[in-house]
Amino acid sequence: MSVSTLDKQLGIEVYASRSLGIGGVIREAVDDFVVEEVLVDGSKASVNGAVAGRVLGSTLQKQWYLLCVLVKRNWDTFIAIKNVAKLLGVDQRCIQIAGIKDAKAITAQHLTIEDGLIEDASKVDVKDIQIYPIGYLHEALSLFYLLGNVFTIKIKAIKYKKSTVETRISQTHAELEALGGIPNFFGHQRFGTTRPITHLVGKALVRGNFEEAAMLFLAKPSVHEHPASSQARQELQSTKDFKQALENFPKQLRFERLMLNHLADKPDDFVGAFQRLPVKLQELFVQAHQSYLFNRFLSERVKHGYSLNRAEVGDFVVAVERSGLPLNSMAKNVTAETVDGVNEQIKVRKLRVALPIVGLRQQLSQGVMGQIEKEVLDEEEIKLENLRINALSRIGGKGGLRTAVTPIRDFKLQNVSANAGGKDCQAELSFMLLRGSYATVVLREIMKPKSPITAGF
Repeated sequence: MSVSTLDKQLGIEVYASRSLGIGGVIREAVDDFVVEEVLVDGSKASVNGAVAGRVLGSTLQKQWYLLCVLVKRNWDTFIAIKNVAKLLGVDQRCIQIAGIKDAKAITAQHLTIEDGLIEDASKVDVKDIQIYPIGYLHEALSLFYLLGNVFTIKIKAIKYKKSTVETRISQTHAELEALGGIPNFFGHQRFGTTRPITHLVGKALVRGNFEEAAMLFLAKPSVHEHPASSQARQELQSTKDFKQALENFPKQLRFERLMLNHLADKPDDFVGAFQRLPVKLQELFVQAHQSYLFNRFLSERVKHGYSLNRAEVGDFVVAVERSGLPLNSMAKNVTAETVDGVNEQIKVRKLRVALPIVGLRQQLSQGVMGQIEKEVLDEEEIKLENLRINALSRIGGKGGLRTAVTPIRDFKLQNVSANAGGKDCQAELSFMLLRGSYATVVLREIMKPKSPITAGF
């Protein structure tokens, strides 16, 4: 089954299911994509503001951190937090979250405010942002406390009749259940859908090509971005006049303008230009490249016919907590002597196959998978020794392991309904994914879009 050009550019080269897709469009309206965060104690942040009692053992007695639920509509997570911090009169770093949520969506998530007070948080008044205080905690929120997210999603503009849609979704879900879930690809958001260049910038940085990395970030246009931005990039590409580009680039391209401000004075100092960016953004470039390589490893494993839920000699496997979260720190290589026992443990969901996220501290797999990974790195012209970035060494990714498959929990097709006029229909479905996994990876299996951008990815 053919995969979209964009998917291939991101290393997502296969489907796990063979059933036909339903097509359609997501995110046609903000209300079509709802995300509700779930913590490790089972507490769910609800978009209606309802909160459970003692979330993470919170209490009404004043402690160091105030725990709240943040509900936002059509807001970037970090910009929303910046606005909340400003209204509370605190540094943005005093607000901690467990995970980043989608921007074009209605989302509910937990946050903690250092030295925050219930009465102050209750007064926060920002359009399409609500804060619901819960109680106080001894420590700040972090990724450690995040279990996953519940998604409720409407797929609209489906060009098939109701019975066909129901059948295809059912068949796709059954195939994924047999696999143990979805291939744990990094989704489109990791790379930027309208201008998917983040991993390309990261690759250039890893290889020490800092000018190439800068010009990719600054001057590679996309037909899917605002025309003014695209035109400014095209002019910079042809002239390499950074001073003029600073005049031309729209104000909203603030990270690009930070770099241009530096290059206007020092046109050959590309390392210095990247150092003007927030460290987290610098890291994001390298992490996106690591994610791309992981996607390629996973795609090649599927293309070579090796199972995602059965180990081969040389594979990594990781233990699984009772909650379902993988314990990547508890990993081992499968040997000829242990492979049968490992596969028995995989069957009862105590272990999962994992693939490497290439980095300074992570080795490749051994056996057949290790050979596949080496071939991918050769194709990409990446040498492991190059991962220790010289001029920007602090952003070199450590690497790690990521499971090859991740479960889909509580999958429900809520309804399929015909739109007025009967020309098309829409489907509403819900499911839960563990942290670090992408709803769009589930949706691409169900929809099999020819153009992810047109389909709203």
